Amino acid sequence: MAALLPLSDLPNVSADAILADIGKLASDEFEGRAPGSNGETLTVQYLSEQFQKAGLDPGNPDGTWVQKVPLVGLTPTLTSLEVGKDGAKKAFKAGTDFVAFSKHVVDEVKLEGSELVFVGYGVQAPEFNWDDFKGLDVKGKTIIVLVNDPPVPDPNNAQELDAKTFGGKAMTYYGRWTYKYDKGAELGAAAVLVVHETYPAGYPWAVVQSNLAERFNLAAPDKNQGRSKIEGWLTLDAATELLKMAGQDYQKLKAQALTPGFQPVSLGLTASLGLKQAMRTVDSQNVIGKLPGGDPVLKDEYVIYTAHWDHFGRCAEVDGDDICNGALDNASGTAVMLEIARKMKTVKPAPRRSILFLSVTAEEQGLLGSEYYAAHPLYPLEKTLGVVNIDGINQWGKTSDLVVVGLGASDLDDYAAAAAKEQNRTLKPDAEPEKGFYYRSDHFNFAKKGVPAFDPGSGVDYIGKPADYSQKKRDEYTSNDYHKPSDQIKADWDLSGAVDDARLFLAIGYRVAQAEKYPQWKTGNEFRSIREAALAGKK
Repeated sequence: MAALLPLSDLPNVSADAILADIGKLASDEFEGRAPGSNGETLTVQYLSEQFQKAGLDPGNPDGTWVQKVPLVGLTPTLTSLEVGKDGAKKAFKAGTDFVAFSKHVVDEVKLEGSELVFVGYGVQAPEFNWDDFKGLDVKGKTIIVLVNDPPVPDPNNAQELDAKTFGGKAMTYYGRWTYKYDKGAELGAAAVLVVHETYPAGYPWAVVQSNLAERFNLAAPDKNQGRSKIEGWLTLDAATELLKMAGQDYQKLKAQALTPGFQPVSLGLTASLGLKQAMRTVDSQNVIGKLPGGDPVLKDEYVIYTAHWDHFGRCAEVDGDDICNGALDNASGTAVMLEIARKMKTVKPAPRRSILFLSVTAEEQGLLGSEYYAAHPLYPLEKTLGVVNIDGINQWGKTSDLVVVGLGASDLDDYAAAAAKEQNRTLKPDAEPEKGFYYRSDHFNFAKKGVPAFDPGSGVDYIGKPADYSQKKRDEYTSNDYHKPSDQIKADWDLSGAVDDARLFLAIGYRVAQAEKYPQWKTGNEFRSIREAALAGKK
């Protein structure tokens, strides 16, 4: 890396400014910031005003602060899932036993007598010599797949996972349910049903059940006809019962699926399901501000900060409150990005490259705003050096460390390590890499296009606190506040740690903007070849 401006010479970050922005965005006035609502109108207006006050330029080359993101909202009404064998039928209940939805932009979708096939983890990974389909034609069929990627045992130690296959303990993209739906669609499956298990999935069945409410999708020109008709989930109990109907044992099949020699199993069952859906279209918006680079040669290259502005709007009432304010998730990340924008404007010397501050919509609906930007970038992705994503902040005080999700993925981590060292802090990896958190926030859509992406969490070693303090506070938040009306500013919040993190994020973006070369993915990373091809095409 080039010579660095010391962290001590970068501007201080204001906890009061961050808290004020969180308070505004998470107020009842903003009604939970749902896409397509009055809350979106107020949010977009507020963010545009704050970017302007920070001294940024409108981020859209057309002179506006927004990028329109066409969404379609689909609200499903399901019949039961009927599974048949030799004329006998068993009904599985929507919500209780399964959840299903469709991305097809049509009033009604029918699955009638579709052959059921168990395809293990539903993975085709040539680099691991792994193919769960083995040439089976699944066109028109319903495939049942296991959650995550195969936890293959280490051949030398059955108590550990094989680090050479699917990242060992760490999840790869092959483990994401989105991959499984994409792969099913690519192979022509009529339906893809993922078996939900709470621990490996990383969230309870109640989170899956939220898919029975209105879901937003990008409004593709083909009305998403290239997708499978049905995408959905089965509870573990329902999957076990279904496989029992076929004379199969769930645990035995799961064990067989842990070897590359696994063969898909035709179950001798058929699936039928009716789905009707109400539809509405919404022109949602990404909000973007631009700090033009000071170097006449490098100003057409970019560093991006991302944070999603959206939350769930009005939701299930708790103690008379039906507004999901989303203070931590993600008014807090948005507020930190705003403060970084204000401070970046004051840094001397000014950044050589341009800095983009991208506040995206519909993250909670499946990373849709960032997906749209990555597919329709306002500035070339091959000239985008890296992305720093801020999704939630540390609200409990100073830490001696910083967790980086996917630590070791790219050179951006080296920038983070250097800045952390100046704060007498260290970097730590995500403690639960098997849950695939790297693939679950907005930076991921840039990574899929090859752009190095940095996804920080919060530190876990709180200064002056017991060793279990972080875990206790995170468990409290997950149990009591996550995606609930109670996600509001709390009296015990201490943003001193968030200020340290924000200065570290500021340093990363500024130093990348000053650097002599582009950050790269580390050797062996699944996105490295995509980036190399993109940069080769730029030359």
